[in-house]
Order: sequence, then C-alpha cells, then structure tokens
Amino acid sequence: MHIHEYQAKSLFRQFNIKTPEAVLIDHVSQAKNACSSLGGELWVVKAQVHAGGRGKGGGVILCRSIKEVEKACNQLFGSNLITPQTDVKGLPINQLLIEGGQNIERELYLGLLVDRQTQKITVLASTEGGMDIEKVAAETPDKIIKFGVDPLGNLTTEDCLSIAEKLNLEGDLAKQFSNALIGLYVIFTTKDVSLIEINPLITTAENNLLALDGKIDFDDNALYRHEDIVKLRDTSQEDEKENEASEHQLNYISLDGTIGCMVNGAGLAMATMDLIEHHGGSPANFLDVGGGTTAERVAKAFELIQTEANVKGVLVNIFGGIVRCDLIAEGILQAIEKVGLNLPIVVRLEGTNAPAGLKLLDDSDCDIHTEADLTQAAIKIVALAKGVSA
Repeated sequence: MHIHEYQAKSLFRQFNIKTPEAVLIDHVSQAKNACSSLGGELWVVKAQVHAGGRGKGGGVILCRSIKEVEKACNQLFGSNLITPQTDVKGLPINQLLIEGGQNIERELYLGLLVDRQTQKITVLASTEGGMDIEKVAAETPDKIIKFGVDPLGNLTTEDCLSIAEKLNLEGDLAKQFSNALIGLYVIFTTKDVSLIEINPLITTAENNLLALDGKIDFDDNALYRHEDIVKLRDTSQEDEKENEASEHQLNYISLDGTIGCMVNGAGLAMATMDLIEHHGGSPANFLDVGGGTTAERVAKAFELIQTEANVKGVLVNIFGGIVRCDLIAEGILQAIEKVGLNLPIVVRLEGTNAPAGLKLLDDSDCDIHTEADLTQAAIKIVALAKGVSA
C-alpha cells in the first residue's frame, strides 16, 4: 500500500525526523492563507499523487508570489498528473501540499528496503540526492552506500554515524542524520514497511537536516496489524477494477494486451502470461483467483475481464489442488451463464479430477475450447484472439 508525501512526513515527524513547514489544501481558496501562515517569499506547490517523478510531470511548482501559488493551484487541482511512473491517464490531483522554500546547501538520498539476496534490511544512502536512485546505481554505483542490518539484530547509533561520515556529514548534522536514520528504521520495522525513502534529504544554510520529500510503501499482507496505516489509504489513487477485485479476494492488474487471463496462483499466472507472449499474443491482465476458487469469484473474474474493451479472448488456466477441477468446471459454466460472456474461451485444467472437469465443459452447450496441455491452450487462444480458426 502506498501513501501520500504529506502522510509520510506526518509519520516522519512522529519519529523525530525533521520536515519543512507545510500546509495541505484541497481547494485553491485555501492557498493564500496557507502562504501567509508559512511566511517567507518562496513556496513550493506539490501535487499529492501516488507516483514518483512528479517534478518531471509538472507536479512540483516553485512560486515566488502568492499569485503564482494560486495560479499553480488552479493549474493542478482537478487535473490528472502524468509522470514516468504512471500510465497515460495519470493520477487525479485532489490535494496539494504547499511548502515553505528552503536554503538548500546539499541534497542527499536515504532509504531502507528489504534485500532478498542478502536477507537483510538494507540502508541505501548517497550524496546524489534529488536524482533517480536507479540511475545513480546504474551510472555511478560507487556513489551508493549500502549497509545491511540483520532482521534479528538492530541498527546502532555507531552504524548511523559511520554512514554519516561517508556522506561527509559532521558535527550536529551527523547527529541529526543519525536520529533521522534510526527513526526511519523504527518506522520500517514496526510498521511492516517494504520501502521507505527520503529523496532528497537536504542540509540547509541554517545547519538543519530536513526530509524534503517522503515515500513509504507498506506490505499489504501485514496491514491487518496496522489499523492506523489502513486509514491512510486513498482509493482515488488506485485502479478501480483492482479495488473491486480485492473486495472479492482476487488479485487483478490491468494490462494493455488482448488476451484475458484467469489463473489460480501468482507463479502460474506469470508463466501463463509469458507463454502467451512467447506464442505471439499479449496478456490483457494479471488475474490470480487464488487457491480456494469459488463459482462466485470465477464469475466476478469473468466480469472484470469482460469490462476491458481491448480483450479479444480469454484463457483460463487452473491447477486443481485445493479445489477439484470438476468443481472448477461447474463454477466456470455458472459464471459464463451469469455474466453472458461472448468472447472466445480456452480452458486448461490440470490436477485433481481434471479429466472429469474437461468432459463437463466439453459436454456443455457453451462454446468453450478445452485443452489439457498449457502450450496448446496458449497457441489456441492466441489464434482465436486474432480471429484465426483454431
């Protein structure tokens, strides 16, 4: 789960990580008062959307007068922001963060993530703040500082000061950095975070260390432990179909291909999509209906697939382990009758009672193509989606 910058910064402040003074607004009429309360003669207007690269998309605007702030707010409110991390539709801008300008001296990068190769929580730091960290890692990897923390261990003040030294931070700035990093680590470990970063983390002429931006991603599987975090969710920033799917315990992601996929198991879904690509097709979605598939969930899955205008055919690939294939087949027939699906359908069943399930589909009045072999199923649906007789 993602949260907005202003929400991340609120969490930062709870753990003694300093941020610039800022005011959140949801209407342009609030802009003037926000600037007055912040004071100064320089403000930054920031679109609050769940995507990085906001500056590149015009979602971060530097203003030198209140009129410029109001103009920026009028420009952003009600529009969709398109960044390198969004699709072509972009994300709706419903809130803006107005932040006071800062006397920036240096821009650093600081983040934590789970490194699955080392099986450690890894601190990433760099003197190249304000840039895409992926680009820094690719072009100048020597400028990335990595420090691994054993999940059963802890991050110490000495560890933090050692990283600060490598970033050329001294004295009070080093102490502020240590406090900030420990704060990030506590958030990471107590809130079940998968990624947390500050880019840039700035030093100012006043000798302050401030989080000029903030990003936090939470592990969806652990949200049941954090009611306070769930309350921060902004569904307006999420795909409508994906939200509807999650309510029915379906994992759904829209893609731009022509072949709808319905599969049980994330790994099997990825393999199915790869096979479709290999045989000249393109998947229209990632859809994992889960191990305990029911007729109701299958019906909802067909409904979601059918709403995609670009879908020309559907491949159902089910491995019957927890659920018998004959029950899956019954669910598919009920779902087709309920939804009224009129697209070419290829069904591949494997596992418990697979022959019985395939026979049930073959004997039905529905126009369904069945296959026991996944490769043949992929070849057939690619041909059908292209209008070629299979």
